[in-house]
Amino acid sequence: MVSRVIPVDPFDLIIFGGTGDLAQRKIMPALFRRFCAGQWPADAQVIGAARGDLDRAGFQAVVAESLRSYASDLARNGDALNAFLQRVGFVRLDALSDAGWDQLAGLLDNARVRAFYFSVGPGLFAPLATKIQAHNLATDKTRIVVEKPFGHDLESSRALNATLAAHFRESQIYRIDHYLGKETVQNLMAVRFGNMLFEPLWNSQYVDHIQITVAETVGIDGREDYYDRAGAMRDMMQNHLMQLLCLIAMEPPAKFDPDAVRDEKLKVIRALDPVEPHHIVRGQFGAGADGPGYRDVVGNPRSATESYVALRAHVSNWRWAGTPFYLRTGKRLVARSSVINVLFKDAPHSIFGAAAGRHANALSIRLQPNEGITLKVTIKEPGPGGMRLVDVPLDMSFAEALGPDSDTPPDAYERLVMDVIRGNQTLFMRGDEVEAAWAWVDPIIAGWQARGDVPKPYDSGSTGPGDAELLMKRDGRHWQGIKP
Repeated sequence: MVSRVIPVDPFDLIIFGGTGDLAQRKIMPALFRRFCAGQWPADAQVIGAARGDLDRAGFQAVVAESLRSYASDLARNGDALNAFLQRVGFVRLDALSDAGWDQLAGLLDNARVRAFYFSVGPGLFAPLATKIQAHNLATDKTRIVVEKPFGHDLESSRALNATLAAHFRESQIYRIDHYLGKETVQNLMAVRFGNMLFEPLWNSQYVDHIQITVAETVGIDGREDYYDRAGAMRDMMQNHLMQLLCLIAMEPPAKFDPDAVRDEKLKVIRALDPVEPHHIVRGQFGAGADGPGYRDVVGNPRSATESYVALRAHVSNWRWAGTPFYLRTGKRLVARSSVINVLFKDAPHSIFGAAAGRHANALSIRLQPNEGITLKVTIKEPGPGGMRLVDVPLDMSFAEALGPDSDTPPDAYERLVMDVIRGNQTLFMRGDEVEAAWAWVDPIIAGWQARGDVPKPYDSGSTGPGDAELLMKRDGRHWQGIKP
């Protein structure tokens, strides 16, 4: 199954922080893959902008080395690599001065889509937005792309939104969360709203509970300063897991339209109850075979920052009243796994008697690795000896189901950057959505600080702190395993 690649409109994409890690590790490889797929029009270019002491040839050399590392399968084609590099420009530019801005203006074409990617720290968002306007670089076809964190709390997110709104319309602002670009995340909507099989059962009458897990084996190396100020709640729960919760819990939008989808997501966030203190667990990884403990990594023997969070949430609306949502995320866990498990209720009456045991259907949506969907159903165990029931998986791995000749699903950044050029905001967060998420998260963090809570230690390479298991056991449930 080979998909048809539709070229986008001609564009100028300017990457502020073009020499940085994100630009070289994610953005440039994503652009190169779309270039090789034939999605770039003839008159399109990407321009790196940074303070580094480079010229165009020096920047192209940096990009070439990055592509050989992060897109090596395609970069082996020297002709393709060289053709891409001819579309790559560079401007030495400082967000805090006027140096370089006139040179940048001379490289741009007013007839093209013009996208400014803020691949820099949030402290530079306001200066960059101001300079773009001051140097008359904004057109009707201008978009800006901002990476998380979208503020540190509700107050700072409001200030950031106000700053951006002073220079750009909301329809021009693309707040990027790479989780929303994953193929399987988008399949959440296809599974829910494209299959009559599931949607009638997608409510508290039939669903016992829902689990959302984002487990990582990596630590925080290279992000120590940021992470020790943020923690897992700000770094992962407020954005990535919140977005997954919204897509699982939202009502069907009237149409697949950016604002229609984001309106329904906003309703979910605003319907979330405050989280009770006994419904949340914080953890912090200790030393293990894969490296030192959290406090040694950040160089603070008294750090109370969490590297793990598990909580029980409730969406107080007609669809989900009484159905708990269990969310967890953590660093240095036993396996890398992002999965959503929808656990359905038992049949109201078993005709097979108590000896048959309890059996309930479960739908697992794997986001990474091995993207796919598994539906657990109950059947008779083969063989004589009476009616013995057993649960078996109906497993669909996307790679296997679509066949070896199918296209490899685009990386999240490939899809999202092209959506920016198209002007499609469906997979990007709106300002009021970000603020609503912070309004739910802030009281949780404030409660920890007021009570002087300290994260529970857990072994590096484990499934997390033991208290997270107790969170589920108190409700007569258990986590679906993080499999090594």
